[in-house]
Amino acid sequence: MNQSQPKNPLHGITLKSILEYLVAEYGWERLGDRINIHCFNDDPSINSSLKFLRKTDWARTKVERLYLYSISYDKRHGKKNADTNEKQSETGSVWDQSGKD
Repeated sequence: MNQSQPKNPLHGITLKSILEYLVAEYGWERLGDRINIHCFNDDPSINSSLKFLRKTDWARTKVERLYLYSISYDKRHGKKNADTNEKQSETGSVWDQSGKD
């Protein structure tokens, strides 16, 4: 068995799942504000963003860092879906609940 990345928190998580989580959590506008990338700010879509992120290491790194920060925040605050890639529950975004942007 190949277990070359047992401590990598992103191991086994697809870029598409990461992006879908972030879009569900922030929406395109807030995501584009946090990571100023053209594909998030001008006619955004999952497919166009994936195409860009797969070619651009620095942008993918920023997306992965935001994802790790977001799930870490969720875990610290007891959010049930923190370690899954499912859509957020009906309680909404942790960012909306905190009262801060």
